[in-house]
Amino acid sequence: MPLDAVCLQAVVHELNGKIAGGRIEKVYQPERDEIVLSIRGIQGARRLLISTASGASRMHFIDNTRENPAAPPMFCMLLRKHVQGAKIASITQPALERIAVIELDTNDEMGVASKKYLVCELMGNFSNIILNDSDGRIIDALRRVEGDMSGKRKILPGLFYHMPPVQENKRNPLEVSGSGLAAAAAGAEDAKGLDKWLLGCFYGLSPLLCREIAYRATGDASKSVNTLTKQDLETLSAVFTEFTQQVQACAGTPCLLSRLEDQTVFDFSSVEIRQYEGMMLRSALPSFSDLLSAFYEKKGRAERMRRRAQDMLRIITNARDRLARKLALQEQELAQTQNRDTYKRMGDLITANLYQLEKGARTAKVVDYYAEGCPEIEIQMDIRLTPQQNAQRYFKRYNKAKTAESMLTEQIKIGNADLQYLESVLEAIGEAESEQDLAQLREELLQTGFLSAKQKRGRKNHKPAPVKAIPFHYRTSDGFDVFAGKNNLQNDILTLKTAYKNDIWFHTQKIHGSHVILVTDGKEPTDTAMTEAACIAAYHSKARNSAMVPVDYSEVRNIKKPAGAKPGMVIYHVYKTAYVTPVEAEIEKLRQK
Repeated sequence: MPLDAVCLQAVVHELNGKIAGGRIEKVYQPERDEIVLSIRGIQGARRLLISTASGASRMHFIDNTRENPAAPPMFCMLLRKHVQGAKIASITQPALERIAVIELDTNDEMGVASKKYLVCELMGNFSNIILNDSDGRIIDALRRVEGDMSGKRKILPGLFYHMPPVQENKRNPLEVSGSGLAAAAAGAEDAKGLDKWLLGCFYGLSPLLCREIAYRATGDASKSVNTLTKQDLETLSAVFTEFTQQVQACAGTPCLLSRLEDQTVFDFSSVEIRQYEGMMLRSALPSFSDLLSAFYEKKGRAERMRRRAQDMLRIITNARDRLARKLALQEQELAQTQNRDTYKRMGDLITANLYQLEKGARTAKVVDYYAEGCPEIEIQMDIRLTPQQNAQRYFKRYNKAKTAESMLTEQIKIGNADLQYLESVLEAIGEAESEQDLAQLREELLQTGFLSAKQKRGRKNHKPAPVKAIPFHYRTSDGFDVFAGKNNLQNDILTLKTAYKNDIWFHTQKIHGSHVILVTDGKEPTDTAMTEAACIAAYHSKARNSAMVPVDYSEVRNIKKPAGAKPGMVIYHVYKTAYVTPVEAEIEKLRQK
């Protein structure tokens, strides 16, 4: 869900208590819609992420560093000029809006103390980051809004900053009492559900919060507002009063909702969510930054990598689709060659009856010695050819089909191998976590010929990176190290060069995925270590969301690479198979950062 105003209030309260008084040391813009402020305060150094990504606009602390582009964008350069070195006076939220204002104490070009304001509008598709001076004039914005883009509100340097227009017919929920809400609900004639009615009455509340208030009041979030009983209205008044008091006191609790079946994140809130009645796993996290990181960071990283790998995805997807169409045509041609014996049979029958056939006939009536009862059949003839030449024509078609079968069988085998390889590359793109991982993939595609040197040179600011294996690193609950390759080159290095012969190799059976190595260090691996390593192999495959995934495992000594095989392709004959169900939350606990 997008970050609502109630949750943002709790986030702002938390951030203000931790970085107010801190100083901005560095400013980064790792993505076109993200700003990272490196802040040092009494509680130490922290990195504050401000994202305006559509559907993922937010602000919170992050632990991992973001890759800083070699050439910073213009807005980043402007922020470095105006806010780098500034002291954060406070972070505030205007009137339960999805806006956070960072007040900065800084100096102007003449060294005179002045105020600046970094306005973070976190409003979905309309999110923006705007830098204002002490008079409220816009210095610049991450996204400038011209007159032809919005007739109501322009965001351009030199103009005065104005708050977004208030939503019509909606009120601030903190300005309404519980009894007032109950009275309004009693007079409502709408047949819509109570949750939708609340959403239409107030701004700052998300659909999730409206459903929660309605559920606590009536036990049914979608109960029609015009069917509420007197008892429902009394309960609604009490629930709403309790809710607004909690919001005003900034007493929110970071609540993360996850699906029970696979523990993947589903939603989040700043209040305890009860409406799912045990259908969701509720987790209380230590802070709102941890909450937003848990919900957004993994999805955001995957989206950033997809955006950066867009050129590769296009090239590989087109190559895969083109190859799939070619294989389909070859399969059809191969199926047609299965009738080749008919051509030989016709040639033989014409040859056996040459004495009674004449040139110029359209058909030849001959006795079919191959069929039971030797019936008389007609064979199509070319009137321009002699009977002998017609027989040779049928023999030629037979030999052509026979040769085509051999050639097509070999081409289809090679094509299927290429198709499997391209599928594995697409899976590896989804595993990429950094620009270095993408550079390795480009290097791999260059080696295999799917990416030309011309295409690689065409990339702006591209610096060839050495192919260095940096696989995923896990440690089992009983202390064994486990490594998983992120791409085919890493898989080869991990399995064929890094691993020892008595280490255990894992891979999903007939499913694209990573090579996984359980490091034994000469010890006998425990059942727990084997199971967790198999789960890691299933997780780093196309079957990560499936149950009872077949995972083959064997000692590394049994894994061989055929001569000329593509990266990541190996063969093995001595193995066992385990069936496991990967659980993301459990596997992430084993991850070594």
